[in-house]
Amino acid sequence: MRERPQAPAPHSILRSVRKHIGEGAARLDAATPVDRDRAVDALRAFAILGVVLGHWLVTALVADGGALHTASPLQHMPWLAPISWAFQTLAVFFLVGGHVATRSYTSARARGTTYGAWLTARLSRLFEPVAAVLTLWTVAAAGLLLTGAEFGTVHTLVKLALSPMWFLVVFAALTAATPLLTRLSPLWPLAVVLHVDLIRFGLGGPAWLGWVNVVAGWLVPYTLGAAWTRGELERRRAGWALVAGGAVATAVLVAWAGYPASMVGVPGAAVSNLNPPTLAAVTFGLAQCGLALLLRDRLRGAMRRPLAWAAVALVNLSAMTVFLWHQTALMATTATGLLVGHLPGLHTVPDGLDWVAARLAWLPVFALALAVCRSAFRSYEQGGRRGGASRVVRRHRPTERTRSVGVRGV
Repeated sequence: MRERPQAPAPHSILRSVRKHIGEGAARLDAATPVDRDRAVDALRAFAILGVVLGHWLVTALVADGGALHTASPLQHMPWLAPISWAFQTLAVFFLVGGHVATRSYTSARARGTTYGAWLTARLSRLFEPVAAVLTLWTVAAAGLLLTGAEFGTVHTLVKLALSPMWFLVVFAALTAATPLLTRLSPLWPLAVVLHVDLIRFGLGGPAWLGWVNVVAGWLVPYTLGAAWTRGELERRRAGWALVAGGAVATAVLVAWAGYPASMVGVPGAAVSNLNPPTLAAVTFGLAQCGLALLLRDRLRGAMRRPLAWAAVALVNLSAMTVFLWHQTALMATTATGLLVGHLPGLHTVPDGLDWVAARLAWLPVFALALAVCRSAFRSYEQGGRRGGASRVVRRHRPTERTRSVGVRGV
């Protein structure tokens, strides 16, 4: 009687998986140009993931009858405000954006590339993935309304899905203005934010004036990135000055000037630190930027490990897809869950620690839904890169190291 072949042991399968992951990470490491500053990519990845996790933790869609409305655990549990300190990382993204755009423009000008060609290449990376989001949600919104969904529910879903778009508009405007900003001191936009808040909150000025800070507020970390490119922030004392000054200023503004402790908007709050940005949000961002600058050397060391670099490169290769679709992943999970019933941490009011525990348990499900979105729509982000080359791993002249692993640019 012939013996049946034995199935591979679980530990041998795990060993094989580890081997393939290690080999893939080694190939990606070998394909990365040796002069690439991997700390910049690490900071960008952490900033993107911070925004994603922050939204997933503080955004709740509460089912009330047949409608959905937004809520936040920060509204019911204000003592959770420190969560927003850890995950409101947009200042770091603008810091890195200013640094990379300034360096890219300087390099393009040295090569004789025109401003128009440079700007088109930069902005295509931002806006090509947007078409897929707009198309899907236009169809989805129309379908929901035609099938009888409440207008309020559809409005809530579309608003959440498209909320990342404001960031792209501001970032694109600053990118287009990069040639004018390469020498601008961050003190100038910081002074604008200060005076706008003095007029709004101190002198009873019009609320609409705060929207000036949408540009001025994010211009502060963006011009810090330009200063980084110019080599003005290389000394560690610059990073410590930003951390200490930003932290102290933020603490004073929150403790004695009446600014909210939360660095993100809270439904029902009289003042939002983020919409539009306030002086407290900007000073907090300065502290974050200082910390990011202090961590550069440690990150460069950590990114020498192939597995760590592979994880960061994976996020960067799909950064805009992850950013644009993470709210859709949350809403898709929420809508699917309604087929079962009102689930804790997904459809219930975020008013207790039981909700927090349940929401943490839902994070892997959100991540799985986002992975599906990434697989479906990543091609829109990659389509703007000629020949498949990416910002992270580029084609370059083969070296002995890259020949040995036979890697092409991803």
